[in-house]
Amino acid sequence: MTNTTSASPLLASDSTTVDIAPSHGAAAASAAAAKDTKKADAGDDHHVDVGDDISPELEALLQTNTTSGLTTAEVQQRLAQFGHNEIPEVKQSKIMKFVSYFLGPISYLIEVACIISGVLKHWADFGILLGLLIVNAVIGYMEEAKAENALEALKSNLASNARVFRGSNLIEIPTRELVPGDILILRLGDIIPADCRLLGLGANHQEVDEDLMIDQAALTGESLPVNRGKGHIVYSSSVVKQGQMLAVVVKTGINTFIGRAASLISMTNEEGHFQKIIGSIGNYLIYMTIVFVVILFLVLIFVRDYDFLEALDKVVVLTIAAIPVGLPTVLSVTMAVGAKQLAEKEVIVKRLPAIEEFASVSILCSDKTGTLTLNELSFDDPFLMPGFTERDILLNAYFASEAGAKDAIELAVRGAGMERVDILQNLPAGQEHVIPGYKILKFLPFNPNDKFTKAKVQNLETGEIFECIKGAPQVVIRLSGGDAAAERQVIDFAQRGLRALGVARTRADGSFQLVGLISLLDPPRPDSAQTIAECAKLGVEVKMITGDQVIIGKEVARRLGMQRCILNASRLVDPKADEEELTRRCEKSDGFGQVIPEHKYRVVELLQRKGYLVGMTGDGVNDAPALKKANVGIAVEGCTDAARSAADIVLLAPGLGTIVDGIKTSRAIFQRMRSYAIYRITSTIHFLIFFFITISLYDFTLPNKLIILIAVLNDAATLVIAVDNARISKRPDKWRIGQLIFMSTVLAVLLTGASLAHYYVAKWHFGDREDAVGYLHTVIYLQVSSCPHFVIFSTRVGTYFWKSPPSLLFTVAVGGTQVFAMVMSIIGWHDMDAEPIGVAWGFGIMGVSLAFMAFLDLVKVFIFKYWSFEFTARAWPVKSRTDKLAFRKVDDARKLRVKANWQKVRDLMPMFKVIAAFKSGGKASSGALDLGSKME
Repeated sequence: MTNTTSASPLLASDSTTVDIAPSHGAAAASAAAAKDTKKADAGDDHHVDVGDDISPELEALLQTNTTSGLTTAEVQQRLAQFGHNEIPEVKQSKIMKFVSYFLGPISYLIEVACIISGVLKHWADFGILLGLLIVNAVIGYMEEAKAENALEALKSNLASNARVFRGSNLIEIPTRELVPGDILILRLGDIIPADCRLLGLGANHQEVDEDLMIDQAALTGESLPVNRGKGHIVYSSSVVKQGQMLAVVVKTGINTFIGRAASLISMTNEEGHFQKIIGSIGNYLIYMTIVFVVILFLVLIFVRDYDFLEALDKVVVLTIAAIPVGLPTVLSVTMAVGAKQLAEKEVIVKRLPAIEEFASVSILCSDKTGTLTLNELSFDDPFLMPGFTERDILLNAYFASEAGAKDAIELAVRGAGMERVDILQNLPAGQEHVIPGYKILKFLPFNPNDKFTKAKVQNLETGEIFECIKGAPQVVIRLSGGDAAAERQVIDFAQRGLRALGVARTRADGSFQLVGLISLLDPPRPDSAQTIAECAKLGVEVKMITGDQVIIGKEVARRLGMQRCILNASRLVDPKADEEELTRRCEKSDGFGQVIPEHKYRVVELLQRKGYLVGMTGDGVNDAPALKKANVGIAVEGCTDAARSAADIVLLAPGLGTIVDGIKTSRAIFQRMRSYAIYRITSTIHFLIFFFITISLYDFTLPNKLIILIAVLNDAATLVIAVDNARISKRPDKWRIGQLIFMSTVLAVLLTGASLAHYYVAKWHFGDREDAVGYLHTVIYLQVSSCPHFVIFSTRVGTYFWKSPPSLLFTVAVGGTQVFAMVMSIIGWHDMDAEPIGVAWGFGIMGVSLAFMAFLDLVKVFIFKYWSFEFTARAWPVKSRTDKLAFRKVDDARKLRVKANWQKVRDLMPMFKVIAAFKSGGKASSGALDLGSKME
């Protein structure tokens, strides 16, 4: 057997022999132990231990002294040999990424039109279409590259760290600097940074009997955590669900289990809610275009007697003008700008669609500790049982504290002990886990189910061995046999907003004796109350989810200006209540106390089934399932690796203040996208209807060059909507597709009327000229270019357009394209088949277009004002809509009933007050009663 014997101050006077690598002589025993473990794990026997293929050369490098760790020279040598602990990221080549922008239904239609133009030898049209494809691809590629560069630049802020022993000190290093042979601490919530072999030692180098619980579902697909103990290999990217243990790094980077399988692992980018809607809109426009174009093609062939190629030429260019060529680019630009804005506010977006979904979040479930409060606990006056002193409670609490832990409770307890207990003062840096005169034999770290930490301690002077526990007061008091005075003190602490920790140690007979209660103060963050108030103004309800007692939650809620309907989490698993009742409790309550991970997940699940879009904040491993389940999972500042991995958004600044920024940014993006959608649908329908009529009835259309010029200039100008001013709604936003399509259709029909009016007037005015068609082309070009494009000034807001002015850049971009169109129409451009129509016609058409935009704005406001969900459900009777409408009617009737009943109670209140006044008056004054008797 290969033994590593360490005689170190870390282990006081004793030395510990550590079996880092099983020897050949212990093979049979190890195999038997492994077999037993596999039986206990019920199904673990399909795993192949990567220790089987460890070469003798690598095995030699793993024989590291567990108390001193590697030296700087050894680390540098192994970094040179094995490289950094990171898996090279496989990125799509720049060429293939650029080519991808030429794929998709919209691009395909343009490419077909481009090919047909080449076949017809319309080289000018061919060049314009090809340029349109290239410009669209270049813009999309450049904007996505900017977003990727911004995220890469901020990636260092998300770098994970590991706690390792190097040079006899416990230090924290980036996980990419780990090398084989490093001794590191694995604890609850850690994502294992490399393939490691467990050593069976705790953080204080004492032997531990309890196995780690490892969640390796991401690697093996197992739904339940598995037990892993001394000698077992734990894989990189697995999550520690319970326990704490030292481990030696076996393999790093591409040599790890997940590194070798990296080529088989793919990341899936889910489309966000907004992206699906925008995709639906794009497909709707394409289908509509195809229908109109097919009908028109048949009319030209069989009614107008066009030959095949001539008819094809007309409808293809018409198709291009109607297709939303800028739709993908506008979407990507808007998303990139939103991510950049949030990054500047210390909000890193891991999944871009989460920005969009944030606009519709109506309930935000927030963790209390560290999010709503400072999580900077300070030691207050303790409650002591008879016979114990402040020194006793702090020393025993220190015994049961985890070495190197960074959470606020452990830091507060250990800090108070090192400040107030004589033997703990002036401990060397990195040696805080060495307690003079005592030795920690075994340590059980905190887990969410037991709710306490436990240490087995030996007094080196007397040889006495005892156990200490520190944790939730109700649990510690119960384990100590109960104490009424202590229970009352817990309530008193809670009413004063203090957090209580119970501390107990064993008697000679092994039973626990309560030492006392430590009180810790965790005040609310200065900005939390304001943030919650701002969320309420934005229509987002904040619910507090905490593992603390309900009474503490109520006190914190009071300080934050929240309602105090905080329920015990047991109300979520009430066997007497059906799911509807449980959902109602989630809706009506302001939060839950004494929750465990399953409760958080259940809250999110119930609210989502009711139709709410839910945001969830968290920082611990116990928050990870709920973060993953929520529509928008938010990992707050100082979170664990597991929470960070499960979240969609990571906050680098403390508190919830940046969440408000996220809500406002997402709603601004929503408004811009809806504005573009209404404009694009309106413009497409108008274009199709107008030219369908003029070609079918009068055989009139615009030259191909002018149609393509309109499509290119107008779509290019709308790109700047990504930076336009946006009027942020006061309620969570929703896509109302029925309303959107109905409004766009109404506006398009009215625009078609205006275009036909211009056509008839111009035809009447220029009808006697030989080149009347050329002038007619210019008039219709200017009108079709300007009037629908000005509509975007109206659709960008839900109210009257003058109440929310656009940004200067947006105004210049949109206005500039129309000024260009007007000047070109006034002076003419023969190469584009545009005859000069003069100043009067040019300014006249622009003036009419602006005035008509104001008229359409009134129509838009009218539709927004009087549109209802009931109208949508009756106009488009989809089953989901009719069911929702029926539910709403039943719910409205119930609310009216409740309101009427409450009014009856209010009507009776004056009568009860009179009766109460007579009763209190009679008790207060016997003379009055006597007077009443005499009067009778």
